[in-house]
Amino acid sequence: MPEDDFAQIYLTTPTEFDLESFKPRLEAVLAAVPVACVRIALATTDAGMLGKAADQLREICHRFEVAVVVDNHFLMVEKHGLDGVHLVSSSRHVREARKLLGDDAIVGAYCGSSKHAGMTASEIGVDYISFGPVGDMGGLGDGARADATLFQWWSEMIEVPVVAEGGLDDESLRAVRDHVDFVNFGDEVWQAEDAAAEAVRLVEILKGA
Repeated sequence: MPEDDFAQIYLTTPTEFDLESFKPRLEAVLAAVPVACVRIALATTDAGMLGKAADQLREICHRFEVAVVVDNHFLMVEKHGLDGVHLVSSSRHVREARKLLGDDAIVGAYCGSSKHAGMTASEIGVDYISFGPVGDMGGLGDGARADATLFQWWSEMIEVPVVAEGGLDDESLRAVRDHVDFVNFGDEVWQAEDAAAEAVRLVEILKGA
């Protein structure tokens, strides 16, 4: 567990958003709760659009002293002054990303619900492992879930920090909160009418409410 005794927040952007309307929402959340990292997860393949979002969201995040990473596109990291990359394909590309970005960059990997994939990625140099989905994704994906026992085992046996993400409702959040270093919130926050207020409510659950 982190030194402040509750898991830190790791935010993921929506896969689609209007940049100008999203920026004040992000600023409001960062002002309302402590956030360790923001992940840019835009699904677009338009390099110009993604680069513009990276530059403007980086400026906001760094103003709040929050790290910012991007999904998969590690070639963008240095060009746009980002802090690292989140690889969604487990251990694939970890060595390539680390070689390009160096030891100081953040390199994280999503490993689904696979303990083996997490251990493999850890052995070749990631800074954190992300497991998920934790909760119900409404029929999306293959139905596999990362349950609380996986996070408990990881926290007891492996030193590499672990992130819980995907379908986090209040019940699943309470189940994993004592066994994770970070909790990733995406739609859980952004689908709320008042994203900042929802983030504050979720932090209270992380603290033990």
